[in-house]
Amino acid sequence: MENNWVKVYTTENVYTAEILKQGLIENDIPAVVLNKQDSSYKAFGVMTVMVRPEDVEKANAYIKENEL
Repeated sequence: MENNWVKVYTTENVYTAEILKQGLIENDIPAVVLNKQDSSYKAFGVMTVMVRPEDVEKANAYIKENEL
């Protein structure tokens, strides 16, 4: 993964992050989920959905359109 990915969404819910990632990918927007949850206690930390800088506008439009 390149180092220049941009955060477009943050959540504590792993399922929400994965569903958003899949929706972005289905709309030709490459996306990854960065898991910052504590490995021992899943109740702490966040999931961050990231896209390439050139896809930020499209990703934000998709998120807004789907009311996430």
